[in-house]
Amino acid sequence: MKKYNFLAVILLGITLAGCPGAKKGENSLFTIDNSTFPAHFTSKEAVSFTILNPDSKEIDSTVYFVNDKKVGSTKGAAKFKFELKDQKLGYQFLKATVYFGGDSSDATQRIELVSNIEPKLLNYKIVNTHPHDTASFTEGLEFHNDTLYESTGLNGKSYLRKYDYKTGKVFKQIDLDAKYFGEGITFVNGKLFQLTWQEKTGFIYDAKTLKLEKTFTYDKDIEGWGMTNDGKYIYQTDKTEKIWKMDPNTQKMIDYINVYSGDAKIKAINELEWINGKIYTNVWQKDAIAVVNPASGAVEGILNMSGLRKFLKGITPDDFLNGIAYNPKTKTIFVTGKNWDKMFEITVSE
Repeated sequence: MKKYNFLAVILLGITLAGCPGAKKGENSLFTIDNSTFPAHFTSKEAVSFTILNPDSKEIDSTVYFVNDKKVGSTKGAAKFKFELKDQKLGYQFLKATVYFGGDSSDATQRIELVSNIEPKLLNYKIVNTHPHDTASFTEGLEFHNDTLYESTGLNGKSYLRKYDYKTGKVFKQIDLDAKYFGEGITFVNGKLFQLTWQEKTGFIYDAKTLKLEKTFTYDKDIEGWGMTNDGKYIYQTDKTEKIWKMDPNTQKMIDYINVYSGDAKIKAINELEWINGKIYTNVWQKDAIAVVNPASGAVEGILNMSGLRKFLKGITPDDFLNGIAYNPKTKTIFVTGKNWDKMFEITVSE
């Protein structure tokens, strides 16, 4: 087993993906030959389209598609090669439209593109320990102007709080209606965005006053989990391996990536934080943080945070690590968990 798969199993607790099943063609006239396909492809490889023609039809031409985007064509059924270097990780849907005798027929196939990056096992050092409210079911954690903000979950107990992380003193708190289960938060363009879990509802506040300015409905049928931003776009999770990219001006999803560690999908990624061009993410129910490349979805680093539990009092196995906030002033990372009595200020190194 490759090292990065070992890290994925031990630290992230996922199940390694097996060989994806072939998607049947839409008819039996032609098929895409997958007999030489590997169990998984990487971005350094190419996929070769070879058309099987069992009825020996006289083929005029063939047009090739990857994820419904035309990528090339050939005369007859000549072999066609497509480089995968610019494709996002995850399943790729191949299609060949074969033209013959004034008619056409589609042949389809599915392949899985996985990461060829070997994640680094990262180290952390605790530089400070701060108080954390044990009544806080932490879902979102973020600094804004050197002040810490936290969003919590549970119906009837969800709030948005602005406070002094050194003392725990609360400057302002917004309690959500009991019908909402609060989730991730992020600051962008002078606004504070907040998600809810299964209500498919988001809130936009004025960043200075925390006055609610707008309520919006998700434009995808997804759950709301974690949130962060790169200064222009918002990134959010939905309990799967996806990280969605949202335009904060329209609240519309414009893209997504799939998170992979080697050939394993990392599902249930939760709280997010943008740190020096990478996305740091908690993995639900795991005492681990994955460092993700936001362009590809590849896990590049893994932090095993299980050692923090020995410093905590009164927690249960269900009080999971959740909450990552980067303070640009101190250049340190703050991490905590659901109902934890402490928040840890750490630095990270290879």
